[in-house]
Amino acid sequence: MRQLALAILCVLPMLASCEPEKTAMSDKPAAMPVVPAGAETATLGAGCYWCIEAAYRQLDGVHSVTSGFMGGKMKNPSYEQVCSGDSGHAEVVQVVFDPQKITYEKLLAWFWDLHDPTTLNRQGNDVGTQYRSAIFYHSDAQKKTAEASKAAAAKNFRDPIVTEISAASEFYPAPDYHQDYYFQNKSKNPYCKYVIEPKLKKLKLDH
Repeated sequence: MRQLALAILCVLPMLASCEPEKTAMSDKPAAMPVVPAGAETATLGAGCYWCIEAAYRQLDGVHSVTSGFMGGKMKNPSYEQVCSGDSGHAEVVQVVFDPQKITYEKLLAWFWDLHDPTTLNRQGNDVGTQYRSAIFYHSDAQKKTAEASKAAAAKNFRDPIVTEISAASEFYPAPDYHQDYYFQNKSKNPYCKYVIEPKLKKLKLDH
């Protein structure tokens, strides 16, 4: 009996995936993030957006973090269309931040720590172009900073970094029930328990 219990515990993390339970929830997109005067926006893709949203929300100087989609060819994609890979979008977070309190360079330093940028279209059990590693820049200054940050981060990884650096395009917020997903669902979804929580613990963030 004990061996069976241990086997189940080992299998659970493998079954966990970045997808909410299929229940009757509204697919209405969340509101677009508000950008206060003097604030800037960063858009980053690093696998499942639940993982990185839970971390960036905790950083001093961050006004808001909105999970959503960017970089695809379809207008107003649904979550299902993004998950299928047909829309071409990446799961991203749109981070609105105060550059006087936290720099774009610092946000990127967290970005490299939050995922494995050397695995193409994959983070753990999450596989597909929607989970690609991507930095979508909003200005020439952000582009230069992103390129320099990527070059500096390369020495910390054995394999080549495959992160794409592209100009920001239209951002589509994910449905409301995807926002702040970890802290709203950490006691209910195995993915939160076995994938996101260990990552937050490793980074010494609230979990």
